[in-house]
Amino acid sequence: MFNIGDFARHGRVSVRMLRHYDGIGLLRPARVDPHTGYRFYTADQLALLNRVIALKDLGFTLEQVKAILDERFDAEELRGMLRLRQAELETALAEARARLAQVGARLRAIESEGRMSSQDVVVKKIPAVRIAELSGVAASFGPQHIGPVIGPLYEELCGRLEAAGVTGFGPGIAYYEDAGRGDGSVLVHAAMTVPEGTAVEGVEVRVLPGIEEAATVVHRGSMDTVLPTAQTLARWIEANGYRTRQYARELYLECPEDRSRWVTELQEAIVRD
Repeated sequence: MFNIGDFARHGRVSVRMLRHYDGIGLLRPARVDPHTGYRFYTADQLALLNRVIALKDLGFTLEQVKAILDERFDAEELRGMLRLRQAELETALAEARARLAQVGARLRAIESEGRMSSQDVVVKKIPAVRIAELSGVAASFGPQHIGPVIGPLYEELCGRLEAAGVTGFGPGIAYYEDAGRGDGSVLVHAAMTVPEGTAVEGVEVRVLPGIEEAATVVHRGSMDTVLPTAQTLARWIEANGYRTRQYARELYLECPEDRSRWVTELQEAIVRD
């Protein structure tokens, strides 16, 4: 047996924590000396301690932990519960990171107000291209709604093109339209440029019309941080006597695994005001 100090060291917890767990009936000592009151634990109790700490670290309250352990789930059932909770926390973490990136983008947009640089905006003609595309609907044009829709669309699109043996496709082009529902939802088109004669089951292949006159700017970084670049483009359009009627297209020039190194050209059709 281990005294409470040794057991705490082996379990990588504090003595105070073990005393608290004993007090609430969550992890009782294997033996308590009736004369000194010293607590003693067995090595087998490390398994129970591991379960308690894992459940607590996954966000369960100690009352919930006790209720779960009182049900006496076997190891496989407990692993399943932990995996489910882990997946929930990972999803929440990803959402929190996305929100943090969006807050950062708004902050940068605010900080850049009054310091607009137009030197990187280029007006040019965008040629028509042949594309293969898949489409979906996002609740709004906000990054928090576009990202979860367009990412899976591109994964499925690239998978289908590769399975069909299509080579030489890319770069990607995303473009957007009002979904026509009256609720601000957006029709998202995830497209890849493809060679002449491409045909893939379940994928629409067509010619994307060109843009006679487009204001373009290059954004470097994740699309979660595109807001300051997009708003710089909007300010340039207004300042130079133009107006727009549709969402900007996105031409993905470089898309490495590290999203902070992405290079994307925003292309917005313009006409004289």
